Amino acid sequence: MKMEQCPSASYGTSMSARPHDFTRYGQNAKGHQNQIDFKTYGSAYTKFKDYAKSGVTFANYTEGTPVPKPSSGSSVNRWVEPGKFFRESMLKNGTLMPMPDIRDRMPRRSLLPRSIVSNLPFTSSKLNQLKEIFHASDNSTMESIIKDALSDCERAPSKGETKRCVGSAEDMIDFATSVLGNNVALHTTENAKGSKQDIMIGTVKGINGGEVTKSVSCHQSLYPYLLYYCHSVPEVRVYEADILEPKTMAKINHGVAICHLDTSSWSATHEAFLTLGSSPGRIEVCHWIFENDLTWTIADVRG
Repeated sequence: MKMEQCPSASYGTSMSARPHDFTRYGQNAKGHQNQIDFKTYGSAYTKFKDYAKSGVTFANYTEGTPVPKPSSGSSVNRWVEPGKFFRESMLKNGTLMPMPDIRDRMPRRSLLPRSIVSNLPFTSSKLNQLKEIFHASDNSTMESIIKDALSDCERAPSKGETKRCVGSAEDMIDFATSVLGNNVALHTTENAKGSKQDIMIGTVKGINGGEVTKSVSCHQSLYPYLLYYCHSVPEVRVYEADILEPKTMAKINHGVAICHLDTSSWSATHEAFLTLGSSPGRIEVCHWIFENDLTWTIADVRG
């Protein structure tokens, strides 16, 4: 199995922590092989008291585009950031476009070793046990965080979706390879520079030649430890693009974007259609992979 290196500064409790190298996943591979690095898992197992004592907060978005009312006339009281969704045609050299806030807003947490995750309950039927482990009182913010994450992870997959929530690097790799096969590559946006400002697209590379491909995207979920909602949906193209500062043309970031080609099963009131001005199945919808979220693809072996 071929692994590209995974930029992973956010995965540990310390930026200077010694990384663990998951090279054993490719120990039987032939030919060249890189490593996948994750920062240290942190200290030994704890009761996660810090999260319960201080709670978790998020900064609200302060900029955005007002979403129009749907055809039913019911109110949609939310804002959508400029650049959160865009068309595939914009991913070309020289395009000037807004970049949403792609910064990682989650509290600092760590992935856990599978040996620990596998011994922690992760089901709504064990909510009381989870509340005890994470010191979550009744009707507390922590209880809501746990319930929301479990609900999202336990819901039935959407049409064509394959999904799994993972709290360890081992489980993430196993899920990605179960969907894509053993020859995989990992992609992530390099940093958060360009957030909430106009950027210019530089050199663009389509993964696997820009052809329709399989991918597994992993998005952070709010939970006491680092939890990823990983899923694969059909009909996507994945791109990497240099992100430039428009005035100086200096490269400030290297972004990963995914374009969903089949939107026929999406809701007509999805933010993407309301901001791009279309409806399900009529257009493709693209978005950036945010800081510290990940996308796995089949590795390009064409050289």
